[in-house]
Amino acid sequence: MKKYGLNEITLMQFIFMNFGVQISIGLLALPQVLAERAGTEGWIGIPIGWVFSTGASLIIIQLMKKFPDGTVVDLLTRYLGNWAGKSGAILYALYYLFFGYLGIVRTILYTKDWLLPQTSAYITMLLLLIPTYTIARNGLRIIGRYVELIIFLSLWIVFVYLFPLKDAHWLHLFPIFKEGWKPIFSAAQVTIFSYLGFGVTLILYPFLQNKTKASMGVVISNTMTMLVFLFITIVCFVYFSPDEMKAYNEPVVNVLKTIEFKFIERVEMLFVAFYLFIFSFSWIPTMYLSVFCTSWLFGKQDHRSHLRLLWLIIAVATFFYIPTFNQSDQMDKALAWAGICCEYVFPACLLIYVCIHDRLGWRVYE
Repeated sequence: MKKYGLNEITLMQFIFMNFGVQISIGLLALPQVLAERAGTEGWIGIPIGWVFSTGASLIIIQLMKKFPDGTVVDLLTRYLGNWAGKSGAILYALYYLFFGYLGIVRTILYTKDWLLPQTSAYITMLLLLIPTYTIARNGLRIIGRYVELIIFLSLWIVFVYLFPLKDAHWLHLFPIFKEGWKPIFSAAQVTIFSYLGFGVTLILYPFLQNKTKASMGVVISNTMTMLVFLFITIVCFVYFSPDEMKAYNEPVVNVLKTIEFKFIERVEMLFVAFYLFIFSFSWIPTMYLSVFCTSWLFGKQDHRSHLRLLWLIIAVATFFYIPTFNQSDQMDKALAWAGICCEYVFPACLLIYVCIHDRLGWRVYE
């Protein structure tokens, strides 16, 4: 019997969870950051980032094929022993917790800035943590269904972003390569960070029903992320002037201020309110993965007690302290480098070791 067979997810849920975590919190500010790095040529860095993220995702799939019925912590235990498995569980528990905490903090800051300026951060945190526990306590299958539902309900957002194109100035995108490749590679570095989140595959892989399609799944999810980044960035670039792009912190929201319907005046408020569901992709799956690692560390099958403890710690901590936008930006930079280590470098190094291990026939820890 499969160790994780009772909570299997479909290929579509696997794709959407990877995609959802990637686009969750980094999208709103991405066009402005790219404009600062490379001007209106910044969009070229998005396909370059896709190449690196897709390559790293495929490396993770090849790694997980070495032990398809286990997560990365099970694989570490098998090839390096209990000490490596426990160390890996602590490492990834902290990484996913950091990812999820930053996501929920940025959501609170955006909510206070755009929707509820008079509501305290503590109350907003509680309002977000209650549905988080309700969904995450039921495991990956329910989280996968939740992500699947929200993405299908979010398809209308794409059509809304077509309205600003009637006032687009496509000449803003030209000339291309006016300052050479250096600023473009600088923008590509930002997009490599923006694609972070595909590392959830290290835990999701053994839950996937049809593992033979895992490689196809990560290519599709990364491609969907690239298309969303590219579409939104180009819309902002052709609507705002190059100077305006650098003036807005969230141009993805500001571009909607020009849209008015007879039945609703401020479309951007509706967008931010609905986007809270998409923001939740950054913390609901990752907080579950964090407590999954801690539950594995203590040999427990039931993760709910750890989830309740995490819920309580975050709620109490928020009562005393909530990071500002500037502090969250610093946290984001730290998360980016942690993600490079946990999602790009570590799986690649581990795959090399496992291949050498299998070729030389070293000891396997059962």
